[in-house]
Amino acid sequence: MFASLSDRLSATFSSLRGKGRLSEADISATVAEIRRALLDADVAVPAVRAFTAAVRERAASAEVSSSLNPAQQIVKIVHEQLIEILGGASRELNLAKRPPTVIMLAGLQGAGKTTLAGKLGSWLKEQGHAPLLVASDLQRPNAVNQLEVVGRQAGVSVWAPERGNGVGDPVQVARSGVEHAREKLYDVVVVDTAGRLGVDAEMMQQAADIRDAVSPDEILFVLDAMIGQDAVTTAQAFADGVGFTGVVLSKLDGDARGGAALSVRTVTGAPVLFASTGEKLRDFERFHPDRMASRILDMGDVLTLIEQAEKAFDEDQAADLANKMAGDGDFTLQDFLQQMQQLKKLGPMKKMLEMLPGMGQMREQLENFDESEVTRIEAMVQSMTPAERSNPKIINGSRRSRIARGSGTTVTEINGLLERFEQAKTMMRSMAASGGRGMPGMPGAGGMPGMGGLPGGGKKSRGKMAPPPKRKKGKSGNPAKRAQQERELAQRAAQKENAGQSASGSAFGVGAAKDEPVDPASLDLPPGFEKFLGR
Repeated sequence: MFASLSDRLSATFSSLRGKGRLSEADISATVAEIRRALLDADVAVPAVRAFTAAVRERAASAEVSSSLNPAQQIVKIVHEQLIEILGGASRELNLAKRPPTVIMLAGLQGAGKTTLAGKLGSWLKEQGHAPLLVASDLQRPNAVNQLEVVGRQAGVSVWAPERGNGVGDPVQVARSGVEHAREKLYDVVVVDTAGRLGVDAEMMQQAADIRDAVSPDEILFVLDAMIGQDAVTTAQAFADGVGFTGVVLSKLDGDARGGAALSVRTVTGAPVLFASTGEKLRDFERFHPDRMASRILDMGDVLTLIEQAEKAFDEDQAADLANKMAGDGDFTLQDFLQQMQQLKKLGPMKKMLEMLPGMGQMREQLENFDESEVTRIEAMVQSMTPAERSNPKIINGSRRSRIARGSGTTVTEINGLLERFEQAKTMMRSMAASGGRGMPGMPGAGGMPGMGGLPGGGKKSRGKMAPPPKRKKGKSGNPAKRAQQERELAQRAAQKENAGQSASGSAFGVGAAKDEPVDPASLDLPPGFEKFLGR
């Protein structure tokens, strides 16, 4: 979503590199570019004014004028101001001292409240809570049925005494849901309410009545991140009509310019608590202003990536694979397949790669990333027998043809996979030996297929594996030729050994023993060099 803003800011900062000091004109030009970038991203004008004023004031201060690297200092200032405009420090949910904690969802029609109720319920369950979803949206057709479906998918209970479709009292449903949660010892209640328009006084009053009936500990305003500056007007209308304590950004994976995320905190004062980044239940995360600011400035979000990896990867399997990569045992194609399957639990590979620092410079390659290539690799490995996965060296020509037919690929692609697998093993072991750390669960990430600039990627090669690099000629399979090769190797080794013995005792290859006297005349030195020789 923030791709355009990120590119504009990166271009602005690149123009400052190489300057020893920043003049007032440089600062004015930089602030003007930042202002244009924010306005193009559909950020609300009040938020843009507050942001650029703070950047200008700090950029003109002594902290930049005395800095040895003013360009980096400007980036630091913009990063800190982005964190501030996004809400500063992350805030936890306000939990009731005496359960159940009541969380009420409110928002416009089509903002994604019902799906988000299921995501929030799933997240609360992962945190060790016992949530209950209450279906108080009796206005929209099949809203109750949809909440029951997402509740089953999330493994969360749903309270739905009324079938809805315009029939029933949503206030009474919300009240009875809280009572049911108290009786059955649910510690969190999530009340899904009907969507409404900012100008719909009747529906706004209904939301206020539900608020008064259940006295929620949190009122979360679900805001569609794709609606641009209109989000400010909508948020203000809800703040005046119902009030809310926090914001949840939905559809943050869209291709809009992201102005809502940068505007809502400045205009309403309410912090952003959560973000919905996709259609699946797992595409839901806590909103951290510092991490989002880092994403906007192409600094990556490694902390979120690590948290997701910790959820997806099995600790015992990860430890076993790490030992194998370090040389304790043999890392096989079966292990590689297990890692591929665990990586798929993280979600789309493109989304995961976007969290790495500096990936904004590879935006075109990321756009061309072919997710289906990962599935093709999985099919190739699954088409092998257990013996072939354990020992890829036995995969001869006929076996490669069989694997290609079984996986719907070509022999060339099988060759490329085996070649990259050997390269990945070598790279991982060298990294382990040097104490380096790679991406968890990503052996051979540099050879990940389906990405432009990497083997198997780009528009021209989409859907095809890159041909394996040429390798040095190995030992022949012909017994006679193999014996001849071994004799030649033995002869070369003997010649090297004799040459080393003849040069013993001299770093320059002079064939004299260590303790034997050296005749200066025999060294053929230039006239006058005899005086530098030890006596």
